[in-house]
Amino acid sequence: MLRLTKHHGLGNDFLVALEAENPGLVPDPEAARAVCDRRLGIGADGLIYALAPAEPGNDACMVLLNADGSEAEISGNGIRCLGQALLRHAGRHEGDLRIETAGGVRDLHTVRGDSDGELWVRVDMGAVKPGPDAGPRTRSYPASRHALLDIGNPHLVLLVDDPAVVALEEDGPRLEAEYPSGMNVHMVRVVDRGHLDLRVWERGAGITQACGSGAAAAVAAAHGWGLVDERVGVRMPGGEAVVEVDGNDLLLTGPAQFIAEVIVP
Repeated sequence: MLRLTKHHGLGNDFLVALEAENPGLVPDPEAARAVCDRRLGIGADGLIYALAPAEPGNDACMVLLNADGSEAEISGNGIRCLGQALLRHAGRHEGDLRIETAGGVRDLHTVRGDSDGELWVRVDMGAVKPGPDAGPRTRSYPASRHALLDIGNPHLVLLVDDPAVVALEEDGPRLEAEYPSGMNVHMVRVVDRGHLDLRVWERGAGITQACGSGAAAAVAAAHGWGLVDERVGVRMPGGEAVVEVDGNDLLLTGPAQFIAEVIVP
């Protein structure tokens, strides 16, 4: 039996399995594909495992398997959902957490919590690093600018006139396929110096309602181009997150919403 909770961050939904509730828990790609299936399973963009941390003082080790069973290094929305699951298990709806991920340790701070199941969390997403070199499809894509960045996971940010009219279901996988390790692909428009519009193709999940790490990458790119200020609201189909540029680090603030407890035989 597998005990899970389901959460979403701006429509980007995750199932969370805590080792504390599932003794002997081991990440399983087949299980991730089964429970994340939206017709034959529960349905989610990914399955998050909360394992015992490697270092004392940390609260958990996060392992995220995408809906296709592949592993992701980090998710800005997913880690907020994990934070909410850990706090719920402890009988709390606010607090600070320190979580190990494949992309590095991330610090979480509750901005606002309530008993109705919504938690607002600020995540220190860490430093921005250069991504891989652009492939020929990226270089020839009809965008006014592009950037390849790494914030623990890889992102391609493309500046376009209107993300809403982009055929993302076609362009996303075509651009991702250029990169051997896969790529999160983002279509972004600068609304003004304090706002971006963003649509997302996520590696391992496809088109999603929102992407926290993608929002952070989009702001990092736009800020590097001199088009936005240090605090930016990023509007996605699932809602808006706020990203702050703090030196070379990025701070991501957004909601996590508890949906349900689930028991899988």
